[in-house]
Amino acid sequence: MKEKLTIDTIRILSAESVEKAKSGHPGLPMGAAAFAYTLWTKHMKHNPQNPKWPNRDRFVLSAGHGSMLLYSLLHLSGYDLSIEDLKNFRQLGSKTPGHPEYGHTEGVETTTGPLGQGFANAVGMAIAEVHKAAIFNRPGLDVVDNYTYCLCGDGCMMEGVTSEAASLAGTLKLEKLIVLYDANSITIEGSTDLAFKEDVGKRFEAYGWQVLNVCDGNDIESVEEAITAAKADKQRPSLIIVTTSIGFGCPAKQGKASAHGEPLGKDNLIEAKRFLNWEYEPFHVPEEVKEHMKEVAERNSGYELKWNKLWEAYSSNYPQLAKEWDRWHKSSLPTDLLNSESFWRFEGKSATRNSSGEILNHIAGLIPNLIGGSADLAPSTKTLIKGSGDFSAQDRGGRNLRFGVREHAMSAITNGIALYGGFRVYAATFFVFTDYMKPAMRLSAIMNLPVIYILTHDSIGVGEDGPTHQPIEHLAALRSIPNMVVFRPADSKETAAGWLTALTRTDGPTALVLTRQDLPLYEETGKEALKGAYILFGEEYQNPDIILLASGSEVELAYEAGKILKDRSFKVRVVSMPSWEIFERQEDGYKEHVLPKSVKTRLAIEMGCSMGWHKYTGFEGDIIAIDTFGASGPAKTLFGYFGFTVEQVVERAMRLLE
Repeated sequence: MKEKLTIDTIRILSAESVEKAKSGHPGLPMGAAAFAYTLWTKHMKHNPQNPKWPNRDRFVLSAGHGSMLLYSLLHLSGYDLSIEDLKNFRQLGSKTPGHPEYGHTEGVETTTGPLGQGFANAVGMAIAEVHKAAIFNRPGLDVVDNYTYCLCGDGCMMEGVTSEAASLAGTLKLEKLIVLYDANSITIEGSTDLAFKEDVGKRFEAYGWQVLNVCDGNDIESVEEAITAAKADKQRPSLIIVTTSIGFGCPAKQGKASAHGEPLGKDNLIEAKRFLNWEYEPFHVPEEVKEHMKEVAERNSGYELKWNKLWEAYSSNYPQLAKEWDRWHKSSLPTDLLNSESFWRFEGKSATRNSSGEILNHIAGLIPNLIGGSADLAPSTKTLIKGSGDFSAQDRGGRNLRFGVREHAMSAITNGIALYGGFRVYAATFFVFTDYMKPAMRLSAIMNLPVIYILTHDSIGVGEDGPTHQPIEHLAALRSIPNMVVFRPADSKETAAGWLTALTRTDGPTALVLTRQDLPLYEETGKEALKGAYILFGEEYQNPDIILLASGSEVELAYEAGKILKDRSFKVRVVSMPSWEIFERQEDGYKEHVLPKSVKTRLAIEMGCSMGWHKYTGFEGDIIAIDTFGASGPAKTLFGYFGFTVEQVVERAMRLLE
């Protein structure tokens, strides 16, 4: 009786919150309440008194529109989420936003809502768990031993990112990953039969998953048995297909599309309460439910107490590993890279992707919790950690992640690894393929995750591969994402500055945008690049005749053109701008020093679209950019064709000066 009453409490609290907000999604919480309750009370290890306990099971609500299910569970489980918070569902500044937000609501493991993202996050968390276990666990002392649970809906199963991530999870045999699929056969437009008739179970079996079926999502014994069976499989991730009825408990809405994304309505809510024999005031939690969930919470706190004793024994037997654990979980770097001579020492010309590869392998020896990989492009992106092995079903300790050609899943999975805790993680591909990654990159920024994106082949310098592989609008697109730092270095030392920026960021992602072609090494570059923009030469002129601005490979054009203009007796300043975002964070005095407002004659040079540069050039300046797609041909030929030679820069500068 107490279990049914608790399940109905979840349903009613969810429906009432949506009704009060006059918006939201009551259908999933009402339909999935029984099996979610079963998971949370009979299988999950978590402690509401310490939501960040490292060995807790992770729960991801990939179907984030059903957020009231999660909020109701968090409230009843004893997390810092009150009835007043539930009443403020979807209101500005409340702890209960329309979709779950990581870092905003206690107990929320990841920001979800864009369907499929949570599924891929869960795959990342499962990867993190087994890798960490391989590094730290010792016989009889499994200090890393948790499951990742994910609740998905029909929409998640339709999204491509889910398919990408599920395929990889099966290949990697992530046995600690359990996905519960709320199969209610309803989407916003109506029955899933309109666009989705495949056999999901067979698809996941083909991916290498164990597939279990629960015919009635309200049958909590069957749900409990399925989760137990999922845990028993030590070779495969598990998908539990739970058949439910959306909006269960509301006779007028149950099983209908209208239950998905709109309030039940006052009369229908009354009817639902009548159907469920609910005779309480609005937003009431019966005492019997409170007592029951208090018992569950006490049992949950016992899990951590048991783990704490395990950790004491572990620390005593393996003190060096315990110290390493602490090192993994500190946000600060274990070494002073800023003042390390070897970190900044380079010789001769180099493509910045090559410099990045050298830096990656240098710091990998210093930061053992650095892990990452590429979307089948490691030889080209130079992102292989040498001598560290490939993470696989056979080698859980490998640091090189082989994502395959799955850019979208790669980015979402790295978010999951970062969310798990204790890792510094990177993802790499060609810059143009950020088109496939942007939804997950955006979530990196929303969640303040310090994911490092290594993006090579950054311009028309790609050459013969042509316009499909030549980034044009991509710099502007990434720069437009709030909280994303874009760093496009001009040489090896600026690349080191970009890496240091990325490694010291704790509040958001960094995109390192790198060349395939070789670039010169400048005597004047170095740590000043950490300010985002700085004077490469011409600082002696307080009021220069012209300022040349550039990022990345185009700094060479500005530098050489500047020398020619100087020989023609012009006072020239050349400014390297590897990161607009970092430059904008500098004090006004520094920004005025680099770009004096009194100097209106400015020329920006960048092999991408001109969007955004007007902020720095003004109406009286000019921009050498590319506002069309690229073309196929040798790189040097393309540079001339699109106006990116020293002579063409000088010519455009002279027009401004005249």
